[in-house]
Amino acid sequence: MTAPADKIPMLRLDRLLANLGYGTRTQMQAMAHAGRIKLDGAALRDPALRVAATPEFCARLSINGEALDPPPGMVIALNKPRGVTCSRKEAGPLVFDLLPPRFRLREPALSTVGRLDKDTSGLLLITDDGALLHRLISPKHNIAKRYCAKLARPLRGDEAEIFASGEMMLDDEAKPLLPAVLRVLSPTEAEVSVTEGRYHQIRRMFAATGNHVLELHRMSIGDFALPLTLAPGDFLLLRASEAEAAVRGEALRAG
Repeated sequence: MTAPADKIPMLRLDRLLANLGYGTRTQMQAMAHAGRIKLDGAALRDPALRVAATPEFCARLSINGEALDPPPGMVIALNKPRGVTCSRKEAGPLVFDLLPPRFRLREPALSTVGRLDKDTSGLLLITDDGALLHRLISPKHNIAKRYCAKLARPLRGDEAEIFASGEMMLDDEAKPLLPAVLRVLSPTEAEVSVTEGRYHQIRRMFAATGNHVLELHRMSIGDFALPLTLAPGDFLLLRASEAEAAVRGEALRAG
């Protein structure tokens, strides 16, 4: 649905491109004068031109012959590899190193939707949409996150009942976990869906039953599943409908 004309954000062309991380406003002015910024294939040479900062308009723009990145409201789905940290400043490989360098310069800044620990792989959403980020991480929305866990020892057989009870306690915590869903895949492999995001939650849940998680991979958030064709370290830009699918997936389901 298109916003009313008086609600559409309007920005100078050079400001829009600078906010998207392509360079300084001075650099964007030089690129415009050189004819390197185009709308529907025609050069836009006036950097002061006020333009609509909407996905529809930005899709018509190109810079240096390449399609423009989406404006604020961008959502990225990344297949996070193991050994990469969800941080901007820690030592070692970071998730933001897997994205184009200009993405680090965007305003508003991109943030990960929650975190996956260094040794956990799989679906990680990244966005500059603060409202969407809040809906996805807020406990009151009960967004289900589904993981595949490979275990060091065979399952005992009572884990599904314990996880679903709503009474499971983790060490050093005073509040029981919300009910979670476990589906057995093999004696040493299970899918687990949780609606919370406590520190190392799934690893600690299995530890409480006497097991150890060897590998942990997030498969989906809400109704949005990690595409099977997306290789580790690769990412894709989501359409608004795909991002909202994650928000709609509020009910914890057993599969």
